[in-house]
Amino acid sequence: MLARTVLLLLPMAFAPVLAAMGALSSLSGAYPGLPAAFTVPAAFPTSVYSSYYVKPGPTNEPQPAIFDPILNITFPFNLTNPETIPLHGTDPVLYPPAVGNLTDGNAEAVVAAVMAEIVAIMEANNTGISTNCSKCIAALSIGQIVAKLAPTHLPNALVSVCQMTGFKSATLCQTTYEASSFGASWAQILASADVTGLDGQYICASLGNMCPHPPVIPVKVAFPKPKPAKPKEPQRSGKSVKVLHLSDLHLDTRYKAGSEANCTSSMCCRYSAPVTQGEPADIAHPAPLFGYYKCDSPLYLALAALQSIGPLTGTSLENPLALTLYTGDLVAHDAQNQRSRGYLEATEGSVWQMFKAYIGGPIYAALGNHDTSPDNMDVPHAIDDDGPLGEQLSWNYDHVSKLWEHYGWIDSATQAQASLHYAAYSVLHPLGLRVITLNTDLYYRNNPYLFVHALDPDYSGMFSFLVQELQKAEDVGERVWIMGHVLSGWDGANPMPGGSDMLYQIIDRYSPHVIASIFFGHTHEDQNLIYYTNNSTAQTASAAIATAWVGPSVTPLTNLNSGYRLYEVDTGSWEVFEAHTFYADVSTFDDLNATGPVFQHEYSTRAAYGAAANWPADAPLNATFWHRVTEAMERDRALVALYNTYQGKSSMRSPNCTSAACAEAKVCYIRSGSAALGRQCPQGFASVQSPYTGRDY
Repeated sequence: MLARTVLLLLPMAFAPVLAAMGALSSLSGAYPGLPAAFTVPAAFPTSVYSSYYVKPGPTNEPQPAIFDPILNITFPFNLTNPETIPLHGTDPVLYPPAVGNLTDGNAEAVVAAVMAEIVAIMEANNTGISTNCSKCIAALSIGQIVAKLAPTHLPNALVSVCQMTGFKSATLCQTTYEASSFGASWAQILASADVTGLDGQYICASLGNMCPHPPVIPVKVAFPKPKPAKPKEPQRSGKSVKVLHLSDLHLDTRYKAGSEANCTSSMCCRYSAPVTQGEPADIAHPAPLFGYYKCDSPLYLALAALQSIGPLTGTSLENPLALTLYTGDLVAHDAQNQRSRGYLEATEGSVWQMFKAYIGGPIYAALGNHDTSPDNMDVPHAIDDDGPLGEQLSWNYDHVSKLWEHYGWIDSATQAQASLHYAAYSVLHPLGLRVITLNTDLYYRNNPYLFVHALDPDYSGMFSFLVQELQKAEDVGERVWIMGHVLSGWDGANPMPGGSDMLYQIIDRYSPHVIASIFFGHTHEDQNLIYYTNNSTAQTASAAIATAWVGPSVTPLTNLNSGYRLYEVDTGSWEVFEAHTFYADVSTFDDLNATGPVFQHEYSTRAAYGAAANWPADAPLNATFWHRVTEAMERDRALVALYNTYQGKSSMRSPNCTSAACAEAKVCYIRSGSAALGRQCPQGFASVQSPYTGRDY
């Protein structure tokens, strides 16, 4: 049995100190001498921020005055004031250069003619264009004329066409396609896209499935060297350290305690203006101070989670974690017309400041799809050969990477790399592990910039960057962790199939001798993925070569509990030997008064699945382990039901997974590390955030 010395355990002598901080459970915890649960104090820890526009209280969320050490400004209260949320963006917008030099009158004439033609195409029944897909492609071909000749006129044209055809409601047409929302971006995309080719197919598939989603068109990755026939096997040290995995905090700085928590549209837990003068809006379910199932994380919940980490994991600022992984999404799910650069920057500043106050050791982060403005969008530099369009989001990469440097988590050279590479970087941890972060918006299906040059999944250069870093690591014998936000597989709903397939090829090439583990977020759920050799042609234990851990979210949105995970990792091989997941039951938040939430140990991965998988006590929780778990699931449907429970962090709102169809789907999802594989699985059982829609049998 591997003799592993778990470092950084909290001495029992600290128990009186922790007891003063909050109530400790005497139940058996994650580690000997540590509590199984921690009751967070009711009072907000005001020392995290130096000043406040609105101080915290027992019935109201605080509004800290966030000072930005990079921009050297204090963000104004109106950015986060829950009663003055903007309805239209004010950030500068960029357009592609116009072809020609039309006068305003000529441009308006072109727009009018194009709009009339598009409406005729979409409404006609006997034009020889028989399908919605062919109509959409034809409309794109006409609409591209405006994007190229009169790009500044395109947003208003899109709003008008959207409203005239009834594609969305009049309000949604306006807030979606106005220039300050996504309209200017669509001008850039349509001006550059091959609208009659694969690009157009993807665009129309994204517009209400007017075209079927295109199949995978594999692009073979060119590797600098072939995979070694007999790569050197990583050596274990017999010592382990603790690594924290946080994901999807989604801090809602506009959260309004007491507002409607059970709304039916838009963001819940937000201020509602009085229905009539002097009369408050009707509230069916007042938003609790610490959060609710349909809402993003208020400051009270974010700080509660952070306060619980030390007591439950046996770490502190003085006795720190080896490292922390943050797999993206700091910012709340605001509609684009309510977002701005300032709002994004203020949220970044607030979150990294609170992390620094509670988490010791380096924090390595990847950006999520909501950590940008416009939402979901990251622009390949090549769209205009590193011109102003390709660099339009560099302000964000530069700002966030300088904050990481400011807090001492990366050095200046790594900051410069991140600033140039979409906030992605490669860093060598002091203990010898290399961590490579990815901006997965560059293969995320909701980023429409990826519809341009869709035949080239590496149009952004991100995968070339990853290959270069992995090859250097292989050459010098380094072990690597890869981390990003959007997962590469599961049911196939999230990544672009070409990018997902390219990442799978890279993982296959450099696993298991270089890549030790992979980490994602995004779904808000507790999930795992297995990667197999030869693009999963044989899904067997011997062919399993890599695994990805999808981190549970701090935000409860939607219908989930709040949680996070801790890994025990060998410092030689950097394999995960144990994983502990912690959570707080959101259903209890309505009744909190004298105390804050209780964060508690949910489960040990080894204890939950090891016996069923017949797994040795001294073996790592690697890809072979997870394949054995899926084999056990095929034999025992109760194990699938357990996995399903943990997927939602033991939420009382998760649907049950007891049917044969659901069990088959879950096993298939876990074994699907790419979009192409996931799309072949039974659909309708992927997420526990709403009732399953899959067909039972």
